[in-house]
Amino acid sequence: MSPPVSPRGPVPAPGRVVAPSSPVETVRGVSAFVGRWFALIVLAAGAVALAFPPAFAGWSPAVPWLLSVIMLGMGMTMRPADFAIIGRRPWALLLGVAAQYTIMPLLGFGVAHLLGLSAVLTAGMILVGAAPGGTASNVMVYLAKGDTPLSVAMTSVSTLIAPVLTPLLVLALVGESLPVDGWAMFRSILQIVLVPVVLGLLLRLLLPRVVERCLDVLPLLSVLGITAVVLAVVAGSASTLLEVGLVLVLAVVLHNVGGLALGYAVGRATRMPVASRRAISIEVGMQNSGLAAALATVYFAPAAALPAAIFSVWHNVSGSLLATRWSRRPVPVADVSALEAQGADGSRAR
Repeated sequence: MSPPVSPRGPVPAPGRVVAPSSPVETVRGVSAFVGRWFALIVLAAGAVALAFPPAFAGWSPAVPWLLSVIMLGMGMTMRPADFAIIGRRPWALLLGVAAQYTIMPLLGFGVAHLLGLSAVLTAGMILVGAAPGGTASNVMVYLAKGDTPLSVAMTSVSTLIAPVLTPLLVLALVGESLPVDGWAMFRSILQIVLVPVVLGLLLRLLLPRVVERCLDVLPLLSVLGITAVVLAVVAGSASTLLEVGLVLVLAVVLHNVGGLALGYAVGRATRMPVASRRAISIEVGMQNSGLAAALATVYFAPAAALPAAIFSVWHNVSGSLLATRWSRRPVPVADVSALEAQGADGSRAR
């Protein structure tokens, strides 16, 4: 998801005639609005689906397609420069991605068993943990005065390697309690994630001017897509959610907060700069819950997608709160100088 759009400009002087807003400015304003209120919009959608489940019960087959559109948009925001950090700071990137794919799957597994969740809901928790980083994390890291280039690279790399690691992790952690077709899941992630992302990146390279004109509408498409996914998931498992709602919300909150805390702890233990610790924390704690929901609806029961639906709301709330707190705590000057020397000034976010 893109960061909030900057203000349109100065307020005109009294008595001055103001020209009507252009369609581009209107779309930009709508995108900024929905991006700012994303969590509340998704929460409201979940409440509507819970109150009127028959209205959205047939939407589940559209979930993978919705996610493909979102991932196409993510690919269109990428640039080759996003991967330059691999050569400049491979250790930081390797550490961050390794933390992403170890802490969250194991934490999801542990929390689910600690709270005694059913096998289906446990599979959903593990799917959330085994998913790559969420695109909104880049914005949160930027607002938190974190290491934005590291955040962008972690999201990009974790997404590109998801077709291999996500099925393997799910097989290892879920395979004993529920049947898992790892090869089919690998193919699904290729189709839902990798192909759209690579296609979006190619479009950015081949048609840069066209893509630049589309960037302002991408946050709007992402919010609409995730909202539709939440409507489908909650409507398809309304009875299960009413039955285990509070316990499942607690599980999701523990999963997310634990990921944020352990991600920061890993950065601190390895003596990473403060800005990099913030980036790793947010990248580890915020997941691509849309992918988890899509895989859950295809390979398990509809109820397995409930942790992802709740996570999609909560991690944006917790991420925003953490980013706000860190934005008021300056990064040490020595850390800023060290990152600037490595070409990671954190000036770019998306």
